[in-house]
Amino acid sequence: MRKNSMKNTRINGEVQRVLAEVIRGEIKDPRISPLTSVVSVEVAPDLKTCKAWISVYGDEEAQKATLEGLRSAEGFIRKELARRINLRNTPEIRFIVDQSIAYGVKMSKLIDEVNRTNDQEVE
Repeated sequence: MRKNSMKNTRINGEVQRVLAEVIRGEIKDPRISPLTSVVSVEVAPDLKTCKAWISVYGDEEAQKATLEGLRSAEGFIRKELARRINLRNTPEIRFIVDQSIAYGVKMSKLIDEVNRTNDQEVE
């Protein structure tokens, strides 16, 4: 299976949906922030490994705690993934914190600040 085939794209989407459901509703670990979302998922073509990019709203401490909680619940998450999706192999999940949303918010604030200073200079 090629990396960007339709089958792989469908599997990525389905794994992302199930991961989001499990993280949101079934994990009871208090370290995991309730404002955690699965941004993207990339399952390897051989279905052995999976990279899951997660976004956590909050400070760096909340991100570290959430990542720690997800890593400790990895076995449960993988078992639920196997139960809900019928794949030849259940991928081993590696969680990666995605900073793109926080970066986008920061850049948006900087742009707004520049626009405000420009407006003040014009007046």
